[in-house]
Amino acid sequence: MSETRGPARIALVGATGLVGRQVIALSSAGDEARIVGIARREAPLPPGARMEMFVAEPDKWGEVLEAVRPRALICALGTTWKKAGRDEAAFRAVDHDLVLATARAARSAGVPNMVLVSAAGADARAKSFYMRVKGEAEEAVSKVGFKRLDILRPGLLRGERVDDLRFAERAALIAAPLVDPLLSGSWERYRSINAALVAEAALGLALRRAGGRFTHDNEAMRRAAREWRRACEPENVE
Repeated sequence: MSETRGPARIALVGATGLVGRQVIALSSAGDEARIVGIARREAPLPPGARMEMFVAEPDKWGEVLEAVRPRALICALGTTWKKAGRDEAAFRAVDHDLVLATARAARSAGVPNMVLVSAAGADARAKSFYMRVKGEAEEAVSKVGFKRLDILRPGLLRGERVDDLRFAERAALIAAPLVDPLLSGSWERYRSINAALVAEAALGLALRRAGGRFTHDNEAMRRAAREWRRACEPENVE
């Protein structure tokens, strides 16, 4: 990236989640991208964060996007079954409705690229409610009309969560080193992956200019993450 151009401005929703916090930390460590966070409420940021944060109700997020004119949007929004009160409508309101509304607001504001953090196994025809909602969100966002849409489907995310202890997920993470090697073939996509690697992939893909719709599994995200690291190396700065 050219020094005269300066860092690319990238909007981020879902800044307080596991992937969102890693996106902020990684972008703050270099000069390739500068994050503009948009959230419903104030929240503590990672140490050393260099970013802008706008706090507004979701129906005002479009106005923020129009004002800041980001190069791309990274959407890492998502709730949990527990946080949604084990209510299907409440879960869908975030993981589908808010994701879609944010995508539409970004496109209306002229944002050409979007990176959507989804989940391995997302499928609008899945029997699992969680996977079905994720798949329906992917299909809906695909129709919004971005020049480029990258959908990330990570397996079980590894990383330190803040004030979000999930017993079942923690147990799965403990077992991951033993279980991952046993997942092969179509099951390989569910292997655990570090949230920092997903964040690296999201940042790198957000800056790509070629148009199209792309879906990335764990291995594809590893490749994108390696490209992001190479772009951050001093010798690659023009």
